[in-house]
Formats: sequence, C-alpha cells, structure tokens
Amino acid sequence: MADWWYRNIVEPGKLPLLLALLSFVGCFLVTRTITRLIRAGRGPFRNINSGDVHIHHVVPGIFLMLVGGFWAVAAGRHSLAAMFAAVFFGVGAGLVLDEFALILYLDDVYWSERGRKSVEVVMLTAALVVLVLTGFTPFGVNDLTAEERDNRAGLAANVAVNCCFALIALAKGKLRTALIGVVVPLVALVGAIRLARPGSAWARRFYRNRPRARARSGLRAFRHDRRWAGPRRRLQDLIGGRPDPELARPRR
Repeated sequence: MADWWYRNIVEPGKLPLLLALLSFVGCFLVTRTITRLIRAGRGPFRNINSGDVHIHHVVPGIFLMLVGGFWAVAAGRHSLAAMFAAVFFGVGAGLVLDEFALILYLDDVYWSERGRKSVEVVMLTAALVVLVLTGFTPFGVNDLTAEERDNRAGLAANVAVNCCFALIALAKGKLRTALIGVVVPLVALVGAIRLARPGSAWARRFYRNRPRARARSGLRAFRHDRRWAGPRRRLQDLIGGRPDPELARPRR
C-alpha cells in the first residue's frame, strides 16, 4: 500500500491535487450541513450579516481561492507550501461552488429548485478531479505513448479531435457528457454521435427541417429524463437538502 501510494500519488506530484479534492468535498459537506442546520433553526449557527447585507459564503470562498491559487503558483510542486495552498484552494472552491447557482442566476436561489445547480456542479467537479487523480489526462493525452507525445503535430491533432468531440457534445445539449469527455475521450465521442437534446443549439440548427429527427430526439430525451431525473433529484436532496416548495413556485 505504501509503495502504491508513493508510486501513484507522491512521486507524480498528485498529493496537492488529492488534498485539494478532499478539502473541496469536505468543505462542501460541512457547509451544507451548517446551512441545513441554520435553515432548520438548530444549533448555534446563524447567518452572517453586515448591517442589512447578508454575507454569502461565496465571498470568503473567493478570497481563499485567490490565496490558494497564487500560493500554489509560487510554491514548488513537492513543497510543503504546495500542500497548504492546495487545502486553501480546495476549501475556497467548496465555498464558491456551493453557491454556484447564486453566481449563475445572480439571485439568492440557494433553497429553490434552481439551487440544485450548485449540488450538480460540485458532484461533476469532484468526479472530474477523481478521474484526473486515477490517471486520466484531459483530451486523451494519457493514451499516447512517449514517442507520440514528443511528436507535437500528432499531439496537437489528438487534442484537437478530442476537443471537437467534446464541443459537438456540448452543442447537442449534453453538458455532463462534454465535460467528462474532456478527460475520457470515448465519452465525448458517444455524446457527439448520439442525437441532440431538444432545444439545443445543434437541434435548432440541424433538425429544423427534419421532423423525424426532432421527434426521435424529444422521445429519447423524455425517456432519459423519466428514468434518471428521479434518482438524480433524490441524490441531490440527500447531499444538499430538499428545495423549499414555496420557492419552487413560479413568480406571478
């Protein structure tokens, strides 16, 4: 175990990334626990206010990300300072992405239906970092031999092809597939081949005069959402808390 740890984590310089991941996930879970206690009126925790201004935890998160990011740039890869910088960055990223929906919508939607975006982004970010830790390299560079990496033209072509697959999947309305496909090229290829989701940029551009393609796209999206929307919502509620049903109602 110790030999595996040194060969796969310490020697390649992945220990700061592992510390950042653990800090990121841990900070998110602790923050969600505290906010759920505040919401339920339990425990000693309260919202932080400065006069009439509510201080969201995205504010200290931004400062921690800045400190950790610049510190990591200045520190060596294997130095002790890099470890501390990774922890600062991970904690800051956890605080910021926990309120991703607030940044996206420029509104306090933390406990609304739109607030689920924050939980989804945190889960997706953690999954991408785990893939990198386990040996995957963005754009499929890990699949190349040492000789192929030395060939700059071949390396650039490999990155460009995989990037195109990810962009096509993104244009087809498959954000999760595109992001994971950046790290695992086969996933991006599958997303690029399959039908686009209704309302996506690809569907509006290429399915305009193809009623059968539009119908198949809508049916496939309906079946996919019916199968996975429920489990995904239950997992999000378990991790981040159930949205307020009053806030989920449309505004008049």
